[in-house]
Amino acid sequence: MPGPLSHLKVLDLSRILAGPWAGQVFADFGAEVIKIERPGRGDDTRHWGPPYLKDDQGADTSEAAYYLSANRGKKSVTVDITTAEGQQIVRDLAARCDILLENYKVGGLKKYGLDYDAVRDINPGIIYCSITGFGQTGPYAQRAGYDAMIQGMGGLMSVTGVPEGQPGAGPQKVGVAVADLMTGMYAVSAVLAAVIHRQETGRGQYIDLALLDTQVAWLANQAQNFLTSGRSPERQGTGHPNIVPYQAVPSRDGYFMLAVGNDDQFRRFCQIAGLDQVADQPAYATNAARVLAREQLVPIIEEATRQRDSDWWLEKLSDAHVPCGPINNLEQVFSDPQVQAREMVVEQPHPTAGSVRTVRNPVVFSESPLDYEQAPPVLGQHTEEVLREILDRGPEEIEALRRQDIV
Repeated sequence: MPGPLSHLKVLDLSRILAGPWAGQVFADFGAEVIKIERPGRGDDTRHWGPPYLKDDQGADTSEAAYYLSANRGKKSVTVDITTAEGQQIVRDLAARCDILLENYKVGGLKKYGLDYDAVRDINPGIIYCSITGFGQTGPYAQRAGYDAMIQGMGGLMSVTGVPEGQPGAGPQKVGVAVADLMTGMYAVSAVLAAVIHRQETGRGQYIDLALLDTQVAWLANQAQNFLTSGRSPERQGTGHPNIVPYQAVPSRDGYFMLAVGNDDQFRRFCQIAGLDQVADQPAYATNAARVLAREQLVPIIEEATRQRDSDWWLEKLSDAHVPCGPINNLEQVFSDPQVQAREMVVEQPHPTAGSVRTVRNPVVFSESPLDYEQAPPVLGQHTEEVLREILDRGPEEIEALRRQDIV
């Protein structure tokens, strides 16, 4: 069954992560996504390994795991956009597409005749989404932006890591490129909003999306804490700035997450932990009181949780409907019966490795279920197909383009 976006064509001129992540979501949702890559090299992340995908003999292929994570379902077309012929191919594709994604530096595509104004002239309905580090305006517009630096500049690292005064204190970045990933997700929602707008008005539009803007926007309650109080939030380790206890706590054999969300849950936790007298104290009876008494309360909780193994706590607290969970490594994640029941891993045929496993899109549609027939493509896998079927180029013309290293 076709996916819900099977009527859309996306021209993906992006690389690395933010743009490709958006493109992969469109592909998962059924859109035809044509990924333009440099001949002979392709997306930079193809080379960001090890690890690399193994073939059926156990040898490394040329496909880095990083690339595989963000390019499922696309068609790879190699085009040298520094040549006039290559630029014309991309313009011809843009004329036939609904959406264009790019993450070149500000103004970087203008010299190739592939900027928004040029593309709009040939396709007034195009929805053209530019993803940059800092946006199209402002004093930093010409700077390159990468996820780690954006996590720092955008405030995330100031609230992530061990608190000052404790062993290992200092800022930490998140273990995945969340600024890139969230920008990709904002790109998807913005583009789909523009698609709806075009349905109503007949007009396409330009979308200016920045990693820094995105990082500032999704600081969420932490940003609002500052705007409301005028005080910058501090690092709390695994703790929550507005809820206590809501953090990793030690057990006899490791750690587990305790996520008490209301006063009734706190009282039930205290009953299991043998801390009834704590629950009865006015200083700890309400969440607001517990937040103010965090430094006094958390050590009391940790002393109690150290007396039993994690599995004991997880069983007893879950039975009492006190939110908690293990701190899993990725082997444990993919072995988890809930993750397996939800079929979060999909296996797809791959032209050089035989098959590849990727993590499915988390969205489940009732009327237009997603399929995952197309694995992340090898470099240039669909060049001839796209030139022939979309642009009506004949075999001799395609061969001539190959001889000139244009495709």
